[in-house]
Amino acid sequence: MLRIDSLAKRFGDVVALDDCSFEVSRGRMLGFLGPNGAGKTTTMRTIFGLVEPDAGSVTWDGEPIDAGSRRRFGYMPEERGLYPRMKILEQVAYMGRLHGMGAGEARESAATWIERFGLADRAEDQLETLSHGNQQRVQLAAALVHDPELLVLDEPFSGLDPIAADTMSEILINEAREGKAVVFSSHQLDVVEDLCEDVAIINNGSIVVRGVVQDLKDAAPIRHLEIELDGNVDEVLDGTDGIRHTSRQGDIHTAVIDAGTDVRTLFAKAQRTGQVRHFTYTTPSLTDLFREAVK
Repeated sequence: MLRIDSLAKRFGDVVALDDCSFEVSRGRMLGFLGPNGAGKTTTMRTIFGLVEPDAGSVTWDGEPIDAGSRRRFGYMPEERGLYPRMKILEQVAYMGRLHGMGAGEARESAATWIERFGLADRAEDQLETLSHGNQQRVQLAAALVHDPELLVLDEPFSGLDPIAADTMSEILINEAREGKAVVFSSHQLDVVEDLCEDVAIINNGSIVVRGVVQDLKDAAPIRHLEIELDGNVDEVLDGTDGIRHTSRQGDIHTAVIDAGTDVRTLFAKAQRTGQVRHFTYTTPSLTDLFREAVK
């Protein structure tokens, strides 16, 4: 288990982390969320000793993390961390060697991962000749080549097309099923909601929400409402108590409302206003929870 406990970090007058705590168990995938500048990258860097916290601790299986344990981790930074003019197969294998693999073992594993990412025909190409999305795949291959116990990924879905995102998702699911702990940050909250059992939301350096995604949704004081009807939806929503946020996409109107709002009265009002084409009332989405947590 990875445990982040009461981390604090300042850069001059800027408070990057303020009593930041969460944990990731083996076999689980945690989405680490927050607005830009909230402290996600700083937290991830403390795991690898790239940032020294002013207070708090980071442990793996209850022990302080040292150079030996870090060799069993896989890290994918948001910025490209590979050599642009080095051949793909060569540098993925090189990353394996840095984690203690033998030359033959590292090259074999590198070839396997490059093939899994659909890049076998580009193995002898330089990284800089690849598209951004394919460079992202190579970056993840470099994080996986040594079969790590912990995966820490900073925005792994950035720049990926839907097919590449599906491949990335499948691989992360398999890694968690094999008993690895996986933590990744992302601004694509729908992806996090689909993949992750657990979530931690950080804002201004502090964790403001953490737990099992479904439990958080069930216990939330808000609900998610969608309405489409032949009539003026604003007439339905105006004057209704408990509405926190509204938006519209096409003909579908979405509202985040208090859980205690009488939805039956709202539905009856919609029926009086016009023919109801679509009306759903559900637990909040992860996007709803995120907005409430960081607004």
